[in-house]
Amino acid sequence: METHISCLFPEILAMIFSYLDVRDKGRVAQVCAAWRDASYHKSVWRGVEAKLHLRRANPSLFPSLQARGIRRVQILSLRRSLSYVIQGMPNIESLNLSGCYNLTDNGLGHAFVQEIPSLRVLNLSLCKQITDSSLGRIAQYLKNLEVLELGGCSNITNTGLLLIAWGLHRLKSLNLRSCRHVSDVGIGHLAGMTRSAAEGCLSLEYVTLQDCQKLTDLSLKHMSKGLAKLRVLNLSFCGGISDAGMLHLSHMGSLRVLNLRSCDNISDTGIMHLAMGSLRLAGLDVSFCDKVGDQSLAYVAQGLYGLQSLSLCSCHISDDGLNRMVRQMHELRTLNIGQCVRITDKGLELIADHLTQLAGIDLYGCTKITKRGLERITQLPCLKVLNLGLWQMTESEKVRSPLFMLTESRYWVS
Repeated sequence: METHISCLFPEILAMIFSYLDVRDKGRVAQVCAAWRDASYHKSVWRGVEAKLHLRRANPSLFPSLQARGIRRVQILSLRRSLSYVIQGMPNIESLNLSGCYNLTDNGLGHAFVQEIPSLRVLNLSLCKQITDSSLGRIAQYLKNLEVLELGGCSNITNTGLLLIAWGLHRLKSLNLRSCRHVSDVGIGHLAGMTRSAAEGCLSLEYVTLQDCQKLTDLSLKHMSKGLAKLRVLNLSFCGGISDAGMLHLSHMGSLRVLNLRSCDNISDTGIMHLAMGSLRLAGLDVSFCDKVGDQSLAYVAQGLYGLQSLSLCSCHISDDGLNRMVRQMHELRTLNIGQCVRITDKGLELIADHLTQLAGIDLYGCTKITKRGLERITQLPCLKVLNLGLWQMTESEKVRSPLFMLTESRYWVS
């Protein structure tokens, strides 16, 4: 007896369709009635985010999304009222409005007029017209919000953070990248330092403060006291942060990932504070901190030996610093030392001998390494990615090992 795909039960078809990309999920629905019915099963669309251009009225759009069980939406262009989306999807879980430059406080105010208990994720990145007024609406009506993206919303001030601290007690992730008006006062609100006005967002686990130029070490003191659950902290390009602030962070036992990239006032002393505390960091980035040198690597080996990822691009480190560190770093999987121009083949040999779990290494711009050092690195048993951009070598010296496939400036180890 012949078996044809048309004989499959709808549940089996739905299982197969769930592995297709979004475009093909839509295409199979057009084949026949049986496939259409199977493709509308909610399991097919589980976790899918609908990407929409809202230009003209489409009465069938939101009923179709709801029939599929889609509850995550990204608006690519917004030429209709945002309330059109909220009314059409009352059980929405995730709303991404990133880059909708024409979204205003007025438009958001008309959309959020009652509680939306299902909404967990809201992305307003680069919605540059949004101000503290919108954050008041969000704090009032989106009480169950867990993720709030405000990167590039440059009109947000400490008042807005006070409103967030007052209303969004379940918030776990907050991105304030380049919110230039935010200062220590606002971080104090989030950390619960002003309990008389706001309880704070004490459940925060992920905080991005990249390029918030008004922040000082006082913000770190606030976070160390109030944000006991904080796991990931991005302070890159925060020029007001210094070594003294690291002393506060060193006591945050829950912190796992710390980004200090281009924090110009961080030096070996700051790394010492981190290493001497109770931190259990898995990831540390101090790239382009030009006051970080070989002594920092000794501190890392002494107190941060559990690191799985370490980025030191453009730091003043040498083979001597690597020699002081590598024997203790048994968990290290990723090492970024691009543009560390003092590293030579001797450093690569130390890495090859001791960092046996290394899966990725960045040697971009390390101009003193040669074929000899690279051949040692390629013998690392777990290595998958080797970045060699700007690596200077004569044509006759280039490695022609079958281990490598060159893609742009990156070698992928096969």
